[in-house]
Amino acid sequence: MIKPFMPQLVYIEPGALEYHLGAELKKKFEDLGVEIRKTTSHNQVRNIPGENHLQKYRNAKSTLVVGVRKTLKFDTSKPSAEYAIPLATGCMGHCQYCYLQTTMGDKPYIRTYVNLEEIFDQAEQYMSERAPQDTRFEAACTSDIVGIDHLTHSLKKAIEYFGNSENGKLRFVTKYHHVDHLLDADHKGKTRFRFSINADYVIKNFEQGTSPLDYRIQAAGKVANAGYPLGFIVAPLYIHEGWKQGYEEMFKKLDAELSDRARDDLTFELIQHRFTKPAKRVIQKNYPMTKLELDEEKRKYKWGKYGIGKYIYQKDEQEDLKETLNSFIDKYFPNAKLEYFT
Repeated sequence: MIKPFMPQLVYIEPGALEYHLGAELKKKFEDLGVEIRKTTSHNQVRNIPGENHLQKYRNAKSTLVVGVRKTLKFDTSKPSAEYAIPLATGCMGHCQYCYLQTTMGDKPYIRTYVNLEEIFDQAEQYMSERAPQDTRFEAACTSDIVGIDHLTHSLKKAIEYFGNSENGKLRFVTKYHHVDHLLDADHKGKTRFRFSINADYVIKNFEQGTSPLDYRIQAAGKVANAGYPLGFIVAPLYIHEGWKQGYEEMFKKLDAELSDRARDDLTFELIQHRFTKPAKRVIQKNYPMTKLELDEEKRKYKWGKYGIGKYIYQKDEQEDLKETLNSFIDKYFPNAKLEYFT
């Protein structure tokens, strides 16, 4: 049983206390007896405890920084949405393949932003620029927002904000099952609640500190019964011994849990495993005993943006993955929409 995240250490920017959520979180952690320290900026957190890199890395993953989001220009978030809405950064999970390993660099601590009204005002501006088209916002680009929302309720506020918006839609994805506080949110069907799922082999070997598959699937059933449009990201698609059986077993479990209502508006997104040279270095530094297959010789090199290419599966392996996963979706969820395979 994975318990809801509780930080071992909290840093607070002085400016965060000028916002209601910042003051509320300070009181909450004081009452819980969590150590609180000051920091001048959420980008300048120093003195994370630990005698070596691995200790500091693990301690950072259980550190929460309460800050103010100063950069209100939203990043784009293709292919999942038009924009990424920055409610939080960082994740308590230890997914060894995750791209946050490199993008977070030496700042793997979790940041939550308390200036929600300013963030929502910026979202409103983006929506008005695209009106009358809908504008989709992804809330989990650089975090697993559900994993901290039992503490902050920022995501719940965002769900209700977009529920009342004219042209806004919210999306996010999680590997956690702690969803009960979100079930009564007034979402008005404008939030797609997605779960990241995978074969048991991948979850057990590479997704430490996250909820087991069965817990995620049970939570998905609850979410669907609460009327949310539901989706699943199967990622990373990872070739391993017995992978076809592993992925079919995953779909069978999903099929057994989901009601007819959940299948009315169901989406899948499929993302293959890939890695970059910088990512490989960071992964092997943070997880020196990893079993993750990171052999460049077995992969095809694909040029990427900014001159940093990725190592992806060979063409025949990609076709096999695509064909196999598509066949499982057709077999178990024939009415579901496959949003993309990448």
